[in-house]
Amino acid sequence: MSGTSRIEAVVFDWGGTLTAWHDVDFHAESLALAEAVRHAHDHGPGSPGALAAHDAAAARLHAAGGVVWGRSRDEQRSATVADLFTEAGLDHDPALLDAYYDFWEPHTLTDPEVGPLWEWLRSQGIAVGVLSNTIWPREWHRGFFARDGVLDLLDGDVYSSELPWTKPSPHAFRAAMDAVGATDPARCVYVGDRLFDDVWGSQQAGMRAVHVPHSTIPAEQVGHTEGTPDAVVRTLGELRDVVARWA
Repeated sequence: MSGTSRIEAVVFDWGGTLTAWHDVDFHAESLALAEAVRHAHDHGPGSPGALAAHDAAAARLHAAGGVVWGRSRDEQRSATVADLFTEAGLDHDPALLDAYYDFWEPHTLTDPEVGPLWEWLRSQGIAVGVLSNTIWPREWHRGFFARDGVLDLLDGDVYSSELPWTKPSPHAFRAAMDAVGATDPARCVYVGDRLFDDVWGSQQAGMRAVHVPHSTIPAEQVGHTEGTPDAVVRTLGELRDVVARWA
């Protein structure tokens, strides 16, 4: 076994780290999400009443999104898609989320460097994990990894939608360590694109942090502290040298 086995695990953020960062039209996102509101089209498809109801639901969902993500940022409280509709005061049908899924699907493509990197890490005896702040269900994320041929390279994956907490809570990072079978945070590395959630959060949990500055983080999503990363990589492929150096 290689000397790099001194690192137990490398855990990755998802959006903006394993995927490319995209600036998203959140109004369009809310319109897609509103397709799942029950009774949204009671006035008849395409009628002025239906369109007004749809727009009103989208506006409430957009406002609710700000509340839900604000709780994640300030209180590290997790949420699900269902919680978003509850916050908006709207009843929804989970079977009608296709428009919302289709809106996001083009933004979910895995970076081509992920597969070779994860294969190399595992060849060194290093576990590979994912920890993502998300309201989406586990099966969506795992479906994206399966579509892109990297699911079988994951040793453990954790999504805040199935936890009480979000990053940067140390409890979230501990859950990720447990998922990959790691025991010593000092022998774990976290890789992410956010200086608050990912860098500062993982360092508070005792891990080393690598920053991937791919993303333009919206001002309302920036936390109270920015961590100083232990390393910075411009591409995921550069991480191999960082891990080898730390070993």
